[in-house]
Amino acid sequence: MSTPVSLSERPLSLWRVDFHELYARHLCRHSQFGNNVVHLVAVFGTWLAIYGLVRWLVGTPWAAVGLAVAHLLLLAVNIPARLALVSGLFMALTIAVVWLLPPPWWLCLVLVPVCYVVQNWGHRIWTVEKDMTEFNRKYPKGSLLFTVLTLYEIPILLNYLVFNRSDWS
Repeated sequence: MSTPVSLSERPLSLWRVDFHELYARHLCRHSQFGNNVVHLVAVFGTWLAIYGLVRWLVGTPWAAVGLAVAHLLLLAVNIPARLALVSGLFMALTIAVVWLLPPPWWLCLVLVPVCYVVQNWGHRIWTVEKDMTEFNRKYPKGSLLFTVLTLYEIPILLNYLVFNRSDWS
């Protein structure tokens, strides 16, 4: 998928996301297969830690299930149905691990920064980058972009790895 010539007029929002634009933005820095695989592993670890902490703090695995369902519902209104299904399966796998093999709270606290370092490490090995000038104008760095990318990272990565083999490099 190439970078769109012109971006939509829709402003960045937590509730209504132009998924195809987010995906095109992703390809500017994450067009290499290995980097996407490493990111998916790190994202799994991050969400495992988040769900594990929720389970630990609330005292029941159902709290983690509720968080995952709410997350998936937000995604489902903004991404293609087949991608919502695959994202749901990924989230269900993560929840199953938290349910069956709950990580201790201290491991959850360690996993988040370790997974962040692993994601950054991938950029040292896979260094291909494309011009992001247009995307940077529409999607300025800040807490809103960080939150949107955190919430949509699972479907972005799965879209690349499962449905867009032509984007692999």
